[in-house]
Amino acid sequence: MKRRVLFVCTANSARSLMAEALLQDMAGDFFEVASAGTGPTSPHPMALQVLQEAGIATDGLHSKQLADLQDQHWDYVITLCEKAASECGSVCQPAQQIAWDFPDPVPSNRHATFALTLKEIKERISLFTLVHQKETGRKPIKYDPVAVFKAMADEFRLSALLLIRDQQQLCVCELTEAFDAPQPKVSRHLATLRESGLLETERRGQWVYYSLNRQIPEWLVRVLDETASQGGALIEHAQQRLGAMADRPVVQCL
Repeated sequence: MKRRVLFVCTANSARSLMAEALLQDMAGDFFEVASAGTGPTSPHPMALQVLQEAGIATDGLHSKQLADLQDQHWDYVITLCEKAASECGSVCQPAQQIAWDFPDPVPSNRHATFALTLKEIKERISLFTLVHQKETGRKPIKYDPVAVFKAMADEFRLSALLLIRDQQQLCVCELTEAFDAPQPKVSRHLATLRESGLLETERRGQWVYYSLNRQIPEWLVRVLDETASQGGALIEHAQQRLGAMADRPVVQCL
């Protein structure tokens, strides 16, 4: 599951737009990115120019009002100037708040200043993505068939895996209700599936959601697809119980 990052500055005309385009270009496979301003204007032509000169796409890049985005779920809110940091306070909770401070290149209206700002933001984003990958352990997983099939050999784990595949993502409380199973049992089996590389997690407020690991290799995707086509009876009752839940957690997304 991609982590969601919102860059914020005052006008959303240069620094935060550059950051949005840079992170999307550098690590779009791992992040969903947007930017906004506390008092947005419009993209500065020179900001777009230096991005294009660096080979970074600017299609669809536009200034946005923070109020239009702050009610969405964000994992990180990164401010790019002191003014935005003070005006934003603690928006988009429970997102992690990160404060960067880059001089505004707009007053100078000089190409060299915009190019330098782009370079400095790129360096900071490179560090951010490196730290994130270390924290989340985003490294290629070696899928040993013996370990994978051992993890799936348990009926409950296989059923939970197929139900998560069917629903795309589920939290522990939903799985507990779906299988009418105690929470410790569910958590223990989910941990085994996660350790084997079959599942990944994402925290959203007080809930932790489980989904199929995006690094699963193609051969294993085919195995799961074929298993699902032949094993519908394993999750039929769980699907019915899940559908009957009246107070399922609300998933916030775009």
